[in-house]
Amino acid sequence: MSCEAGRVIGLMERLAPPELAADWDNVGLLFGSPRAEIDAVLIALEVTVEVLEEALARKAGLIICHHPPLFRPLRRLREDEPEGALACGIVRSGVAVYAAHSNLDASSQGVNAALAEALELREHVPLGEASLEGYKLVTFLPPECLGEVSEALFRAGAGAIGDYRGCSFRVEGTGTFLAGPGSRPFRGEAGRRNEVREARLEVWVKGQDLPRAMGELMGAHPYEEPAVDIYPARLGQRGGIGRIGTLSRAMTLGELAESCRLRLANPAVRYAGDAGLRVRRVAVCGGRGGDVAGEARRMGAEVLITGDVSHHEAQDALRAGLAIIDAGHYHTESVVVPFLAKHIAGLAGAAGLEVEFFISETDTCPWHTGGES
Repeated sequence: MSCEAGRVIGLMERLAPPELAADWDNVGLLFGSPRAEIDAVLIALEVTVEVLEEALARKAGLIICHHPPLFRPLRRLREDEPEGALACGIVRSGVAVYAAHSNLDASSQGVNAALAEALELREHVPLGEASLEGYKLVTFLPPECLGEVSEALFRAGAGAIGDYRGCSFRVEGTGTFLAGPGSRPFRGEAGRRNEVREARLEVWVKGQDLPRAMGELMGAHPYEEPAVDIYPARLGQRGGIGRIGTLSRAMTLGELAESCRLRLANPAVRYAGDAGLRVRRVAVCGGRGGDVAGEARRMGAEVLITGDVSHHEAQDALRAGLAIIDAGHYHTESVVVPFLAKHIAGLAGAAGLEVEFFISETDTCPWHTGGES
């Protein structure tokens, strides 16, 4: 029971494409090699010394986490400093670490989808917007060569859209050219104007995969001088920061806050607004999301459920007619761990990967309330 870490990472990037990450973020494989053979994967909100020890105990060669253990550049690796000690421990352990942060926030199968599901919101949709930036790659070739050339592009990562692979568009038409006397055309004759039957092949490709895709295209294309068009393109809406949906029944703000306490296992939930206010249209944003209050109100939310809300953010939201429930940074994000484990294990099973997935038992909230023993 083993597979290369890179195969699991590929599944992870289908759930949370790296292109959805914010410019300031640090996502992807932060420690280890994609070629490392692994038997098990540990999924946690963040990597701590305890989580690393748990991974070793479970013989997990890969940790998938939400918060990157390397967020800012390290100028030195000193074991008498917390960040350096953790980084050195990870390297010595041989465990690979992969982080999906803001891209997992924006994913339609990420943090905010998990939070919306945990609170049983119906028909939830992205609150903000996010799209994949990439390119439309277009070429023209003999119809009988479509299979070979398109397969070469697919091997390079082109034609991948969400859970779908091998996506392309093809249409036939007539191509014209005047071949010079020293040319060797695949079809037609040198020195005269030719009209030939051609197919137009279009694929979408990520920016990071474009150089490899071009190399594969030029290697497989039958023409001496292939015509290739490259257009910058956005690949639709793939998610966004936050979600908005509807409760199955209207309830008071106080009742909804109590529901958050129970469903998110956080005794320290607080709220701003009239406890008796009846609400049904709800926005959620895992982690720190007070700054999305304006968008939540614009999309018709009556209450925003998030974490780490400041005094001034709460006051501004109330003035705009939006109630706030602060359910905690950890508790509004931790719901993604079992959610993610279920989805990635399903993809791995469908792909025939023999690898185990574990949910961390040592990755816990650092905060305690006065009433806890």
